[in-house]
Amino acid sequence: MAPDLQEIVEQAADLLRAPATLEDRDFHLVAYAAHGDTIDPVRMNSILHRRATEAVRARFERHGIARATGPVRIPADAALGQLARLCLPVRWNNVTYGYLWLLDDKGHITDAQAARAMPLCERAGLLMARQARERDDLGWKVADLLSTHPDVRTQAADDLTDAGAADPPLTVAVLRTPSPEPLNPWLLPHSVLATVWQRDHVLLLPVGSAPTALARARRLLEERNAPVQTGVYSPCPTLDDVHEGWLRARVAARTAAPGETRDWTSLGVLRLLRTAGDEALAQTTQTPGTERLLEHEDLARTARTYLDLAGNVQQTAKTLNIHRQTLYHRLRRIEELTALTLTNGQDRLTLHLALTLAPHLG
Repeated sequence: MAPDLQEIVEQAADLLRAPATLEDRDFHLVAYAAHGDTIDPVRMNSILHRRATEAVRARFERHGIARATGPVRIPADAALGQLARLCLPVRWNNVTYGYLWLLDDKGHITDAQAARAMPLCERAGLLMARQARERDDLGWKVADLLSTHPDVRTQAADDLTDAGAADPPLTVAVLRTPSPEPLNPWLLPHSVLATVWQRDHVLLLPVGSAPTALARARRLLEERNAPVQTGVYSPCPTLDDVHEGWLRARVAARTAAPGETRDWTSLGVLRLLRTAGDEALAQTTQTPGTERLLEHEDLARTARTYLDLAGNVQQTAKTLNIHRQTLYHRLRRIEELTALTLTNGQDRLTLHLALTLAPHLG
């Protein structure tokens, strides 16, 4: 929290003689100042949890605070224990950066008094706009961490360290969507650094809060009606490890189904996708026989299921919902197409590897 913003909130509380709270436009707590002992559940939860709930946000935004250019009065709600309050929008250059809240259940704050507090909100808006610009600059530094040039990565790591912007160990997440439109950084927790790189959303998250922050980012992208494939690598002990972490998280995202999250540690043999390009892997793992098999979808699925289940005929037939004699017939046909023997360990390995990697090779 910037000391100047705390000072502004204290000045507002003294000027209007009411408890004051400053939140950003995502309703994260920025600063607060007490004035007497007046409090309600909304203010208490905001202070304790460092942000308001989604329900509170929706309730207050229905009063038009996001578009307001002047004070907005929010009536009390006895059923929720919510006191009446005054909302002063914190704006700069016609952009809303947050809200200054004053508890005013008795209506003591006059319109003239509220107007005298608006310059404080303008000053807070300027400071928050500067912070937003600095956060955008940090996004560019995150992109530099992913550069192919080692010297660029080293400089970015030094700059982020000097700025105190990242506190390793970190989790690297790659969120793949049809649209690379960047996430609004104000809608993410302050501890999250985000950028768009090679059409993917790349996030650096503190390890301890990664699951919650990542879920938030996924929801924001899903609200665009876009399917999200998510890959995760953790932990990155230092900023110098982020580049490799990104490469691994990108492989995990590539193997994830829409709506699924894959962790690098769960990929098994699919980690080979990190070691070489698609063409090289295809040449290494495919044979003329496996290529012929892949032209027959049912047979390829049968072979993959059979091998995934370690050659258990009963379980394979049950999973595919076919008779065992049908399965035996398909297995003979698979051997004919591939020129591989399913009772031979090396042949089984060749076929299993080819079938496992094939869906992920361009």
